[in-house]
Amino acid sequence: MSRILILGAGFGGLELSTELSEALGDAAEVTLIDKNDAFVFGYSKLDLLFRDATREAVRLPYAEFTKPGVRLLRETVTAIDPAAKRVTTDAGEHEADYLVIALGADYDLAATPGLAKVGTEFYSVAGAEALAPKIREFSSGRALIGVCGAPFKCPPAPSECALMLDDELRRRGVRDNCEIYYVIPFGTPVPPSPETSAALSGEFETRGIELITGKRIASLDPELNVAILDDGYEIPFDLFLGVPKHRAPDVVIESGITEDGYVPVDPATLATKVPGVYAVGDVATAGVPKAGVFAESAARIVAQHLIAQIQGGVEPGRHLGQGTCYIEFGEGRIGSVDIDFLSGPEKTGHFNPPSAEQMALKESFGATRRARWFGRA
Repeated sequence: MSRILILGAGFGGLELSTELSEALGDAAEVTLIDKNDAFVFGYSKLDLLFRDATREAVRLPYAEFTKPGVRLLRETVTAIDPAAKRVTTDAGEHEADYLVIALGADYDLAATPGLAKVGTEFYSVAGAEALAPKIREFSSGRALIGVCGAPFKCPPAPSECALMLDDELRRRGVRDNCEIYYVIPFGTPVPPSPETSAALSGEFETRGIELITGKRIASLDPELNVAILDDGYEIPFDLFLGVPKHRAPDVVIESGITEDGYVPVDPATLATKVPGVYAVGDVATAGVPKAGVFAESAARIVAQHLIAQIQGGVEPGRHLGQGTCYIEFGEGRIGSVDIDFLSGPEKTGHFNPPSAEQMALKESFGATRRARWFGRA
């Protein structure tokens, strides 16, 4: 019986183990490992910030993930030996015939001096929870949404944060007392889609949100409440909403399989340089944005390759780097961008303006995955 070990139960790990269960059932031994006890959609952090959602309301407990042939273990990975396909956790050792690394990206607060002391980031669940009351108390001064490095997860998320913050301040009648600045290292909010970027930039201009492109937050002065950009320009702030620099988890870097902070893979197959070892999602350099929908589509390709190696049959497909990202435009409006990074000669992004249809599609996106992975109606 083939042993498949999957590290990380995010979009990639959940979809991969579900695909393998459907195709192989009890004919393979699939072990899925994650240190957490629940899954949370990335966009739920905006619900924590602006919609008074609670942690309990956005959690999907892993105890509800039950698939034939799959064991989901709550353990912390402490060492990875890619060549031996051996993984050590705080509970023991696991060996496999195939290893898939899907541990996501960690937040490197120390890479931006002063960020840990300022302590207001909204990309983790704990960070969003801690920042939510500060947003509710903010009624005058300058709010600065700042990205500390690229690449980062869900590139439209900081734009969504800026627009939803504007909504929040207008709802409370204090917007005229506040400024909103947004600093992003890209030249436009969504580089693959000029239409999407133009629509977001138009929203920023209409709402009086100051967009600063092509810059990142290099450091913060917690005593003076000043952000220093990578060109030395300084922006004072009264409220900072940060996107920390990302990198692969330490345990992945220590395994020796990374380059420049991430695991390089063949974009078509997600295979690493080590035979029988794959990497999907934010932990990998696969030529696509770091977002759950791309981790999920990559996982399907890895599933095809593993099934073909175990059972034979249909030739596996190629990872096309296609996916749809839904974008909050404020005032309850949802738009989206259809991204295609790998199927053609150029990266493309087709913009779908905010509409009731897009809102329904986003709701369906969450609902279908809750049902598929956790059996929730």
